[in-house]
Amino acid sequence: MERSDKRGYKGGYKKMKRYTSHEIKEFISKPMFDGKVMLNKDSSWPKISIVTPSYNQAQFLERTILSVLNQNYPNLEYIVIDGGSTDGSVEIIKKYEKYLSYWVSEPDKGQSDALNKGFKIATGEILVYLNSDDIFLPGTLNRISLEFKKEIDIEVLYGNKLLISSKDEIISERRFVKWLPQLSELGLFSGAGFGIHLDSSFFRKELYNKTRGFDDLTLRNTMDTDMFLQMVNLGAKFYFFREYFIGFRLQEESKTNTSGKSIGLEESRYLFSKYYPYKFKIPFIARYFLRLLWATLFIFGGDIDYLIKRVFIERRKDYQEYTTR
Repeated sequence: MERSDKRGYKGGYKKMKRYTSHEIKEFISKPMFDGKVMLNKDSSWPKISIVTPSYNQAQFLERTILSVLNQNYPNLEYIVIDGGSTDGSVEIIKKYEKYLSYWVSEPDKGQSDALNKGFKIATGEILVYLNSDDIFLPGTLNRISLEFKKEIDIEVLYGNKLLISSKDEIISERRFVKWLPQLSELGLFSGAGFGIHLDSSFFRKELYNKTRGFDDLTLRNTMDTDMFLQMVNLGAKFYFFREYFIGFRLQEESKTNTSGKSIGLEESRYLFSKYYPYKFKIPFIARYFLRLLWATLFIFGGDIDYLIKRVFIERRKDYQEYTTR
């Protein structure tokens, strides 16, 4: 039976929808949406604003756009901010511009700048961004909108994600656990886990407006971590929904693959020292306890299979190995 409680855990003990590579490939292979539904906005559904920042991602961009439009969500505001691509991306955008609320192709200062531009003009009550090589999984927007309607105090709703290859093959996954406010913050700066990934999260515009936006344009890999930590410090109410929301693409040119270990690690250390300027180190035994708690949450959440896979099978793998599959 699905369990929902006020402590920020949704979908617990419910068997997650499992996707196959074939199902994903079919979903993003061609337009399958009803044009009338997309153009005739139904205000009885919460308006969802999606921002896609893009630059020279023509190889994947059409699949990203189709993963949004094929949701057939009846109150969608889709915004594409292109950084002046020269690889055919603009032609792809124009192909679907009838169903886009706004798009532009002009030089910008990078991904953070593009996200700021997009969210500045977004009018939806629910916001999310989708990178130009990632995809939404089938039915995602309908599921999350229903949750936001049922639980009006939700500020951030986050879920799991699949890792996919450049050929849309499922190669791994990332699951998360419920957010425990004080304990989760302790786990964050101690390196024991308890974080979320903002790319598989939806948040209210009211919350976003309280943040500084993606204001640190120097961040190359961790602008989403910066936003997440801003929301944490605002005391946002995080809710976990135990379903897969997106397909996060691992490909040779992605920032996660090319600089995730070096620049990403350096930026993460900078951000945690910025938001958690503690002058003491948590004893090893405490970090060990927190990691055990993190593992326990996975077990009681029905994810012991994932825990075993991550700890004993995938622990020594890196992103380069994934992109070769």
